[in-house]
Amino acid sequence: MDDVEITDVDEGRPQVEKPPLKNQDLGSLSLFVGDLLSQYGWHLLVVTVLVYVLIQYLSKRRSSQSRPTSPPQTQQDAALVARRQEAMEAARRKMQAELDAKAAVFREKQKQQEEEKRRQKIEVWESMQQGKSYKGTAKLSQTTEEASSSTTVMKPKTDKKSLRSADYNPLSGEGGGSCSWRPGRRGPSSGG
Repeated sequence: MDDVEITDVDEGRPQVEKPPLKNQDLGSLSLFVGDLLSQYGWHLLVVTVLVYVLIQYLSKRRSSQSRPTSPPQTQQDAALVARRQEAMEAARRKMQAELDAKAAVFREKQKQQEEEKRRQKIEVWESMQQGKSYKGTAKLSQTTEEASSSTTVMKPKTDKKSLRSADYNPLSGEGGGSCSWRPGRRGPSSGG
């Protein structure tokens, strides 16, 4: 037999080396997910947050709808609210009664003071008709007024003359030290 040499037809072409086989399903999936996140990442994040908030809202709403099914607690709450309102109303009535009592006492005092003033005016007028001094009756009425109204406290009068020295007169320029006051010139002002 002759030696036959078999040559490959593809010898002239470059050979492409193939990488070893891997699980191509997961590789293409990871590439797809990476591409999707790089293009739409922020959009997916916002949608995910909105879905989460919507689920929380719906769960709270469902729980609040299931709560009113317990009527004994509702009746108890209604009774408690009614008692509180009645207590508040009673307290308001009590405070109003106290205020009314204080107002009545105040009106009575006002009426007494007006009556006293009217009586004093009548006394002064009668004394003037008789020709008596007004100041004498005024002092008498002040002492009766002080005795009648014990709630008002009169301030003691201070003697204003004792505050100044006897020889001091600010208009004369004497006794005031080195300063003295002199009136200005009379006549038109000299201005422009």
